[in-house]
Amino acid sequence: MRFLDSSVLLHAYLKPRRKLRPEEVRIKENAKKIIKRIDEGKEEVLITVVHLSEIVNIIESYIGLRESISLLARILALRNINIANVNRRDYEKALFISSHYNVSVNDGVAYIKMRESNINEIYTFDKHFRNLPDIKIIQE
Repeated sequence: MRFLDSSVLLHAYLKPRRKLRPEEVRIKENAKKIIKRIDEGKEEVLITVVHLSEIVNIIESYIGLRESISLLARILALRNINIANVNRRDYEKALFISSHYNVSVNDGVAYIKMRESNINEIYTFDKHFRNLPDIKIIQE
């Protein structure tokens, strides 16, 4: 199992407002391939309620409420997407991780949940995960 960072879903679903550079096109295509494998049930992934909320809120602000609701319904229908709860203690740990490794609090939350689930691979296009020890970034 791998962790699914919000960056993958956002790159796959958001419509660009400008012409993408070649590297951005590659990222978008890779994000779509990852999502396709997950949609087809070929891979099991973990995501947190925090990351799910982040995705839905951003999709709503860029594309619209209907699309965000539809995406959330699709995600919740997939049994190969495991959703981890996050509590106050997780945020306390994430605060330390964020300060120590220079990553966002949500990245810290992802790292903590990965550790709790014995996961060391993450689907992400967020370069900050390189700051975290023992994490393998998967981008295709």
